[in-house]
Amino acid sequence: MSGSLQVVQKQQKQQQQQHQVQVKQQHHHHQLQVKQQHHHHQLQVKQQQQHYESSYYLGTKSSVSKQSFEAFKTTSRRLKTSVKTEKGQEVVKLSPLPKRAKRTYLAMDTDKEIIGYVIPVFRANHDVVRGLMESQEDVTEEGINYVAMRNLFVREAREALDVKVVKKTRSTHIRESAERMELSRTMDEWAEFRKKMNPDSLTHPPEFIVKPRGQTVWEGKTVKLHCTVAGWPKPRVAWYKNNVLIDAKAHPEKYTVESNYNMHSLEIKNCDFLDTARYHVSSLNVKGEASSVAAIVVKRFQEGEEPGPLDPKPHGFCPEHGVTFETTIIDKFEVAFGREGETMSLGCTVIVYPTVKKYQPEVVWYRNSVPLKPSKWVRTHWSGERATLTLVHLNKEDEGMYTLRVNTKSGFDTYSAYVFVRDADVEVEGVPVAPLDVRCHDANKDYVVVTWKQPAVEGSSSILGYYIDRCEVGTHHWAQCNENPVKYARFPVTGLVEGRSYIFRVRALNMAGVSRPSRVSEPVVAMDPSDRARLRAGPSAPWTGMIKFTEEDPTVGVVPGEPTDVVVTEATKSYVVLAWKPPVQRGHEGVMYYIEKCISGTDTWQRVNTGMPVKSPRFALFDLAEGKSYSFRVRCCNSAGVGEPSESTGEITVGDKLDLPSAPGSPVATRNTDTSVVVFWAASKDVKHLVGYYIECSVVGTDVWMPCNNKPVKQTRFVCHGLTTGTNYVFRVKAVNAAGYSQSSSNSDAVVVQAAISVPGKATGVTLLEAVKDYMVLTWTAPANNGGADIRGYFVDYRTVKGNVVGKWHEMNHQALTTTSYKAENLKENVFYQFQVRAMNMAGVSKASLPSASLECKEWTITVPGAPVGLHVLEVRDTSVVVLWEPPAFDGRTPVNGYYLDIKEASAGEEGWKAVHEKANKMKYMKVTGLKAGTSYVFHVRAQNLAGVGKPSAVLGPILAQTRPGTKEIYVDVDDNGVISMIFECSEMKEGSEFVWSKNYKAMTDTSRLTIINEKGKSRAIFNNPSLEDLGTFSCVVTNTDGISSSYTLTEEGLKRLLDISHDHKFPVIPFKNEMAMELLEKGCVRFWCQVEKCTSACDVEYVFNDVIITQGKKYTMNFNKSTGIIEMFMDSLEVTDEGTFTFNLVDGKAKGTTSLVLIGDEFRALQKKSEFERAEWVRKQGPHFVEYLDFTVTQECDVLLKCKIGNVRPETEITWSKDSIEITEEDEDAKKISRQDGELTFNIGKITKKDAGIYEVFLMDDRGKDKSTYSLTDAEFQGVMNELFRVIANSSSEIQVLSTEHGIVLYSTVTYCHEDLRVGWLHKDAKIAASERVKSGVTGDQLWLKINEPTEKDKGKYTMDIFDGKDGVKRVFELSGKAWEEAFEEFQRLKAAAIAERNRARVVGGLPDVVAIQEGKSLNLTGNVWGEPVPEVSWTKNDKELVSDEHYKLKFEHGKFASITIAAVTTADSGKYALLVKNKYGTEAGEFTVSVYNPEDEESKEEKRD
Repeated sequence: MSGSLQVVQKQQKQQQQQHQVQVKQQHHHHQLQVKQQHHHHQLQVKQQQQHYESSYYLGTKSSVSKQSFEAFKTTSRRLKTSVKTEKGQEVVKLSPLPKRAKRTYLAMDTDKEIIGYVIPVFRANHDVVRGLMESQEDVTEEGINYVAMRNLFVREAREALDVKVVKKTRSTHIRESAERMELSRTMDEWAEFRKKMNPDSLTHPPEFIVKPRGQTVWEGKTVKLHCTVAGWPKPRVAWYKNNVLIDAKAHPEKYTVESNYNMHSLEIKNCDFLDTARYHVSSLNVKGEASSVAAIVVKRFQEGEEPGPLDPKPHGFCPEHGVTFETTIIDKFEVAFGREGETMSLGCTVIVYPTVKKYQPEVVWYRNSVPLKPSKWVRTHWSGERATLTLVHLNKEDEGMYTLRVNTKSGFDTYSAYVFVRDADVEVEGVPVAPLDVRCHDANKDYVVVTWKQPAVEGSSSILGYYIDRCEVGTHHWAQCNENPVKYARFPVTGLVEGRSYIFRVRALNMAGVSRPSRVSEPVVAMDPSDRARLRAGPSAPWTGMIKFTEEDPTVGVVPGEPTDVVVTEATKSYVVLAWKPPVQRGHEGVMYYIEKCISGTDTWQRVNTGMPVKSPRFALFDLAEGKSYSFRVRCCNSAGVGEPSESTGEITVGDKLDLPSAPGSPVATRNTDTSVVVFWAASKDVKHLVGYYIECSVVGTDVWMPCNNKPVKQTRFVCHGLTTGTNYVFRVKAVNAAGYSQSSSNSDAVVVQAAISVPGKATGVTLLEAVKDYMVLTWTAPANNGGADIRGYFVDYRTVKGNVVGKWHEMNHQALTTTSYKAENLKENVFYQFQVRAMNMAGVSKASLPSASLECKEWTITVPGAPVGLHVLEVRDTSVVVLWEPPAFDGRTPVNGYYLDIKEASAGEEGWKAVHEKANKMKYMKVTGLKAGTSYVFHVRAQNLAGVGKPSAVLGPILAQTRPGTKEIYVDVDDNGVISMIFECSEMKEGSEFVWSKNYKAMTDTSRLTIINEKGKSRAIFNNPSLEDLGTFSCVVTNTDGISSSYTLTEEGLKRLLDISHDHKFPVIPFKNEMAMELLEKGCVRFWCQVEKCTSACDVEYVFNDVIITQGKKYTMNFNKSTGIIEMFMDSLEVTDEGTFTFNLVDGKAKGTTSLVLIGDEFRALQKKSEFERAEWVRKQGPHFVEYLDFTVTQECDVLLKCKIGNVRPETEITWSKDSIEITEEDEDAKKISRQDGELTFNIGKITKKDAGIYEVFLMDDRGKDKSTYSLTDAEFQGVMNELFRVIANSSSEIQVLSTEHGIVLYSTVTYCHEDLRVGWLHKDAKIAASERVKSGVTGDQLWLKINEPTEKDKGKYTMDIFDGKDGVKRVFELSGKAWEEAFEEFQRLKAAAIAERNRARVVGGLPDVVAIQEGKSLNLTGNVWGEPVPEVSWTKNDKELVSDEHYKLKFEHGKFASITIAAVTTADSGKYALLVKNKYGTEAGEFTVSVYNPEDEESKEEKRD
């Protein structure tokens, strides 16, 4: 028991000694008091509620008794003293506590160093599950806050004991001993009573005595799971299917749950294959929770190969409903293409027959065989007839094979199609597209591993790496997790806050820039995996909100043990991830961890996370040297201290452990459909952890590669859709894993996109047309799918039928039939036969059709006609369809005089047939209207003669009422010459496709009425002489397509309308290319004009103003250029009387045209003022004037020029400049700045300063007039000039260059000119650089520089020079990293070393002459000054031979600076070339001099000889 509990019990014992008599006499009464105290305790609990913040979520308030709470109000340090009692026993006495001692939340190690914060480990929302414990109200419970606080302050929870030493007499001692013995006996009795009354001594957690066993049963049987559970209080038992709670009350027809005398069972009735699952049984009471698992496998009788999980199963009988459900999926979605950010819907119509009231099938959607769950990205809907899947905001993660599975009680059917998701357009050309499939793994309290998949398109250059961003759920702030891009598609994110939820995204980087971010990951909570597992268990183990302790906790205050199994889970050149198991001995307060590393070859262990211990048993280490080896170990810590280290991991070398995959094998491309190709390839041989493959295609003759899939696929076969029909493609494949992309495979052979030829589909509708004694006439319907090639013929098989016994199939014809009918001869009368048909094309023979009904060979005697044949449809649209048929082969007693067409929705029963029309239709076609779009229909036709109506034909359909995408209708065109024609266009023409026109769905025999012209995908049917004979329905069918057709019905009213249009085209209205418009000309003259499309030379114009014809004269001037079609009218000026409407009326033979312009009101008055202004401007320009007024410009040399253009000047025109109203004369210095060239005046201010501000004026004047131009170069105008100057300077700046010096690295940029007011800022990693002694910026001449003295690794990164250009600024960026950093830093170190070497190089600094002449016999003493650091080595040479100090030569080197040589009694032999050699590690230098020894006597004799 903890120290705090001991203190509480001692206080209770003191109180019991005072009331021991009352305890004996009122035993039961005391029990009542205990209950009252317990009730009082609960009241105190409510008053002392504390609130703790959970790392996972905020728990509700929990209580703790006032007495227990006060026991924890202690200081962090207390003194212990030992006092001896009378019996010699030592009692520990604690120093008294201060009244207002604060609780500490700091955890310390054994050296009293703060290592972190203690966080309560027990947190939960108690109110959520409080109802579970209603039957256990009498159980004494300790609040959860009590437990948390006890673990939090276990080192401080010591209650002071006041021990008093009193000297007692022997009688007193004996009396007290007797009292103690009596009290001990009373307390023993009381303990026994409490033990009996305390239910906590009887409770124990649930335990499975008998566990449920897994079973395998046949479909349709009943299975029962049994288990026996012991535990007190009585556990509650719940059953789960695949972790989903089973609600037996909601499904009594399926499940029955029983619980009797701790025996529990789950009965599953009428098992089907959907009941195959893992069943969990969970047992729970206040003491704990236990669970067990059993698997149920439901088998079915089936022959042949076992199908896959999504393969259609044969339908079986459903005994529950007494029927066999048949499922048909129609209106299927096709292969779909979407783009990121769009919304896509997929849907199918599902028909389940028969229809059972209140029964609906189960509809499940899959992506790549994985069931989809509704989310913010995925929405499903089942209307009872149509299943729809909506993909909101498409991303590449949504690409894949989508499958609709319809489950019924008789089995299931499926349908699948692929969905491709193309990348959204990139914002910057050349950047990569977004990564995909961002996932979180191995989440812990402050750590998670983020993985992703590389995109299919890298952009204009290879991907350099990725940036990982995180965002706390509930906020919109994204923070970048890594400073430098990571190449590996897996990254550990650290520094998470425990209990908070995060989402992540990834961006790719290449030389062109950064991609858009990927789709965000699913939210992940930073929490302990064990807590996450407990929370995921959900209802199987609900949190009770309370913890019970009945024994002492021996782990409180104990230093945790050693972690175990420390391993390196991931190792790349960027980081290393460690993982370990927590220690067994760690207490209830939780532990944290320190990580230590040791470099290989040393015995020194360094603590990696010195600032704060980590909470998760995972840690990522960065900034390790690539190629070096390290060892790692882990220590645990808690409030009691730091534990012993774990075992070392052994030496781990830093580097990538995963290599790039090898290139896949050469792909093989084969034809598939008109828009798809199947690509096969050999898997990469050398690859680990394969993510998948990307397939790319390129049109032959180009070098543009396009991705076929934007989500990697793992299989080695892929169908590339969305290709252009008839185009030649080549393909290549590349593999990808977390390390990156492999090399692309070699290109496949070129393949043309065309539909692959296959055998045709089955023929349908084998029926009997006529029967005689020994032969029968058969007919059938051609296959809907001809396999991509024309049907070459048919083969008919027959067999006899006797009762229920059928014979073997025999061939009837050995040569292929070219028609869809056949006369089966040499049959036996009154014998029943069955027939089947096979179709043949160039690829082979199809499968046999379904056998016909049993047909008896006997002569027909019926009077009604037979069934019509050859039913087919044309012109299928959303609300209509045209049904065509052929007459029956057997007319009956009288000829056929009409037909009836019946229709039914495909999903309806036989009672759903209804007639399309009431009266018999004599035509062999009918257009059915009023259909529901998206609904499927079936049809049949009945023939009629005078005897009655015959049997219906074979059913046609189901036909989906849906307009084919891209379908075009026949339209009527009337050209400029009045020619009427019908036009039909088709964009899906194939080789051999033709346009076939018909009238009233019959081949056209009279070709004189129409002229057909076909051009590529367009056909024109021209009416040669439109008349009432052409009335009818004209249709056009495109052969060798999927039924592309259209029709146009020409009625009498329509023909009349077309003839009127034709007449208008033959005699058209004169078209205007430009309606009448007005413009002002020089002198304020007004021009009205228009232009006609075309006209003849006979065209005439009538000019009208306010309904009055006007003619050419003084006020009006007209002109009509018939070659250009331009009509003009000029007016010298606008007067008040000219307000009104101007009109041009044109007549060209029978054609007429009119155009008008209204000038009234404010519009007219504004035009009149503008005309007067233009006239005044013209007057001004008659004399000298300014063509362009005075304005400024800044040259590339940063000179400011004031310019203006003048016109109409003469030599005598005076031009005067002034500044601030002071004329600039020829004597002024500013006169040199004025120049004139080709009508342009320039004032060259040069390099502008504030003294150049002012008002500049230019005057022009001669005898014709004068003009003036002013420019105010002050205030805002002056600042505008400066901003333009700054812009020119900023744009003239060169790219940043790097220069290394002996002091550091210099980044500089040159400009044309630098102004003193120009603002230049430098940034490092987008942060402004503060000036310091080490980093300085400045300007020298035309050079802007940043000097970094003594650079370090921290100085690496992106540098930005921001030059103010008057607006946003011009930025020059230089990335000082990689090779640039290495070269610059290496050059700096070289120059620095050279400078140091030059400063410290050994050299002779003086003291030695060049030549010494000395008389023989004298002594020579020379001293040379020497310098060098370190002190150089000194030696002397004579004639290149080193001298040794002896009696003759005395060599000295004193104080490291002075080297001397003394030659005693020189002789002529001492003459020669001497040198003082100095040498240290930085260099060598020699101080040379010449010694010449002469003899005076010899010199005299030489002189005498000369004389």
